[in-house]
Amino acid sequence: MNSKYLMISSAIILGFIGIILSFMPDEIIRLLNSNQDKIVIVICQITGALYIGFASLNWMARGNIIGGIYSKPLALGNFVHFFVGGMALIKFVSSSRSLVILFVVSVIYIIFAIWFGLLLFRHPAGKG
Repeated sequence: MNSKYLMISSAIILGFIGIILSFMPDEIIRLLNSNQDKIVIVICQITGALYIGFASLNWMARGNIIGGIYSKPLALGNFVHFFVGGMALIKFVSSSRSLVILFVVSVIYIIFAIWFGLLLFRHPAGKG
């Protein structure tokens, strides 16, 4: 399995989310009909910084062999992020009348969780 496309696509998605959360927290909070306290805005921006950091990590590792024992911490961190995030999003979307965009994001998260799970628990293609 070629991990280069996975790392590039996840870096782009995470970077996009991170930029939006970092530079447009007021608009995102308003879109979600949430409380616009200053602490919520700061938490949104810090979360955006985390996404940008994860995107940078994935972008820098796009040429590495990933799978099995190779770059296992990177694959595990991505898998846990996307799996836990996907489960939380599915729980939220299924229990409330939420925006369609959150449903789309939850589907994207589950796809990435499955893809990173396959990468994490399989030996890299073409090896062995």
